[in-house]
Amino acid sequence: MMPKTTKAAPGEKSTRASSRAKDGDGAPPADRFLTEQRAELVAERASYVEQAESFRLEAEQLAEDMEPGDIQFDEESGEGDTLGVERERDLLLSAQARAAVDEIDRALAKMDAGTYGVCEKCGNPIPKARLKALPYAALCVACKSGGLSRR
Repeated sequence: MMPKTTKAAPGEKSTRASSRAKDGDGAPPADRFLTEQRAELVAERASYVEQAESFRLEAEQLAEDMEPGDIQFDEESGEGDTLGVERERDLLLSAQARAAVDEIDRALAKMDAGTYGVCEKCGNPIPKARLKALPYAALCVACKSGGLSRR
């Protein structure tokens, strides 16, 4: 049985059609999703920028603390350069945070271009659940599980 429909008078808008096209805040659901995703990406970006800078500063401090020819000895590993290892770790973590910032910037650029949420490999839509879990995902689950390439 078909639901009963009412026709809007000339000059009036059908409230049923507009309620389907928009959600509670007046924005279409797709626009609201993109707005939420953009806010999430911007917040994540700020966090990664802060982490990258913090690790970089720690690495610089460790480099300043090291004296030329200074080799530290510790009980667990014997001869070793503990400060050098810590510095390298901090530089690696800083680089990883900067790489995440680059991925986030790519996702924000895709939003501006209207291609956000489209798999870079197969061209199919990336499910919203995946984008909510990883807002800068570049590949759908099927393409991502097929290899170890981009997120």
